Amino acid sequence: MKNTLQHLIQKNKEQERAYAVQRQAEIDSPFTKDNRRDFLKKTALGGLSLTALMGLGIEDTMAETTKNVKRASAPSDLKITDLRYAHTAVMGGTAILRIDTNQGIYGLGEVRDGADPKYALMLKSRILGENPCNVEKIFKIIKQFGGQSRQAGGVCGVEMALWDLCGKAYNVPAWQLLGGRYRDSVRLYADTPEADSPEEQLKLIKFRTEEQGYTWLKMDVSIGEIMDIPGCIVNPEIFKLGGRSQWSGGYNSYSNTAHPFTGIQITEKGLDELAKIVDHVRGMVGYDIPISTDHYGHFDLNNCIRLGQALDKYRLAWLEDMVPWQMWQQHKTITDSLNTPTTTGEDIYLLQYFKDLIDNHAVDIIHPDLASSGGLLETKRIADYAEEKGISMAMHQAGTPVSFMANVHCAAASQNFLALEHHSVDIPWWEDMVIMTGGGKMIDKGYAPVPLDAPGLGIELNEEVVKAHLHKSDNSYFAPTDMWNEKRSHDRTYS
Repeated sequence: MKNTLQHLIQKNKEQERAYAVQRQAEIDSPFTKDNRRDFLKKTALGGLSLTALMGLGIEDTMAETTKNVKRASAPSDLKITDLRYAHTAVMGGTAILRIDTNQGIYGLGEVRDGADPKYALMLKSRILGENPCNVEKIFKIIKQFGGQSRQAGGVCGVEMALWDLCGKAYNVPAWQLLGGRYRDSVRLYADTPEADSPEEQLKLIKFRTEEQGYTWLKMDVSIGEIMDIPGCIVNPEIFKLGGRSQWSGGYNSYSNTAHPFTGIQITEKGLDELAKIVDHVRGMVGYDIPISTDHYGHFDLNNCIRLGQALDKYRLAWLEDMVPWQMWQQHKTITDSLNTPTTTGEDIYLLQYFKDLIDNHAVDIIHPDLASSGGLLETKRIADYAEEKGISMAMHQAGTPVSFMANVHCAAASQNFLALEHHSVDIPWWEDMVIMTGGGKMIDKGYAPVPLDAPGLGIELNEEVVKAHLHKSDNSYFAPTDMWNEKRSHDRTYS
């Protein structure tokens, strides 16, 4: 730890010396306006006098006098010069993006968990030479290359990095660029821990709520828990076509068969068993803490309604993704039949595809994943549109600290926000992947403090930690991507 800290201190000193040289170059430039030059001289002298009195060395003096200097001298002249990535092991493979510029500053973004970095690399030729501060313009250039769910990962990752760059260029936090903030801290929700015994699970839940400080939890209520109990499920035959996993299998498997088409039904005994699972957790957690639920399995809306009604009495925070998001009419039928709030949205790209759900009040809560929904500005637009229709927003997040912090800034800027998912609570090195440039904690007692002064997303990468946790399929670290510099197609979508 000591060596790592010394390395970071040395690296910061080297960066600050570079910033001092950049500052002097700006003072000496004939293109620098007089008022700007005067400001730079005065602040440099003031910092030097103050730190000299404190007995600091020249290196520490220069670091002090340049620590708050705007990193780019001319935001209007910024140009994108490169796009590179590092493929981390988070959530089985999550790529962090870095967009470089002609002025030495860069922005960090992220391709959504489980998505291929090529979704972002194919966009490089479309953004080279653009001014990264023209975020909306660039988003409109590239948004046609995003699809639903993880197919939007590249577009959203680039958009995140652009806001980080723009914030650094103008020396303001990303939330300020979105219109300001409604809160100084962002509430988080975390999974309920599982254990081999009720006693051990109670101990873990108390650790989650009392020690870690989380005030909102989430749990699975899956038919996977009752598959081996005789008499709980009608038509288990479908599991023979490719396994019982809800997540992976062949084209005709249970996992790739949409909910209305599996023929699965839950018996009264099965409903009782699922209710016992929720009753057990609610009994340990109590009613002060909201409990959200997810991952029920693939079965039709009739059984969704029966399950929802069986769980209504536990006053759950929401029932999530009971049927595919595209089936908004079915979502509305379920919502109208239950007292428990419903939600969907983590796989939806762009506001236009949220509108049917929102306009028809097909769900009570929207639940976008910023790494799929379009990035910070588009998610803010989704939140504002839902707010006008009386619908609140929770946010799905299962990536690295890069997308986590992008979510924090968007949540801070959205009035109808409820809670943000933190999917890596128990991974000890996860928070260490980045350094908070404004100081302070990333997570504090179940909340994420909003960076109030740090520019952009308010983070820099901790290179040693990221390098130690690269994906086994690709251990390169922001290697050159020149093969993606040239366009390979004509992009216009109309004649």
